[in-house]
Amino acid sequence: MNDRLLRALQRIDDDNRNDPSIEIVGDRPCPKALQYGMRMTEWLHRLDAEPSEALQIAARGQHIGRWKVPRTSFPPTRAGYLAWRTRLYGFHAEQLSILLREEGYEDGFIEHVARIVSKKGLKQDPDVQRIEDVACLVFLSYEFAPFAASQPREKIVEIVRKTWNKMSDTGRQAAAHLSLPEPLAELVTEALGP
Repeated sequence: MNDRLLRALQRIDDDNRNDPSIEIVGDRPCPKALQYGMRMTEWLHRLDAEPSEALQIAARGQHIGRWKVPRTSFPPTRAGYLAWRTRLYGFHAEQLSILLREEGYEDGFIEHVARIVSKKGLKQDPDVQRIEDVACLVFLSYEFAPFAASQPREKIVEIVRKTWNKMSDTGRQAAAHLSLPEPLAELVTEALGP
């Protein structure tokens, strides 16, 4: 790993340490955005032994500064949720672009990272698809159980179905090997059934 990449990842981590939302990991508190970036990096390396520099930055910075655009700043509706997510894609791309420019990355590289985190070219650009697979696997591995506990069954089944449809065959194969507790495995089976 080169020095510039190390500096960029460290700056992303430093920014994400400011997330006021805390998650308990093991027995220690950790800012959610920081933990999410680490989990994205973990899954990226599980899917790709030698990920590109752009993928490493996109994975770690997928939620950079996310708390600065609160969900509550948009209406509490499905349309409001979609507008919030769309705004976040652009926001994360902007934040990473500023950081990468300050670290001396070239414009073409910066634009590529911005496209990845903005999810532009899903199912067409292999790097965008890889990060989508990673995000889906992070959801299924770490966020699925608490989310499922707070939502109606039919909503969970629909979300699993949509998550599965966004993944590539590689992502689906990795997801199929997850060891999920029986109630969650049943939800996945229901979502993927005929």
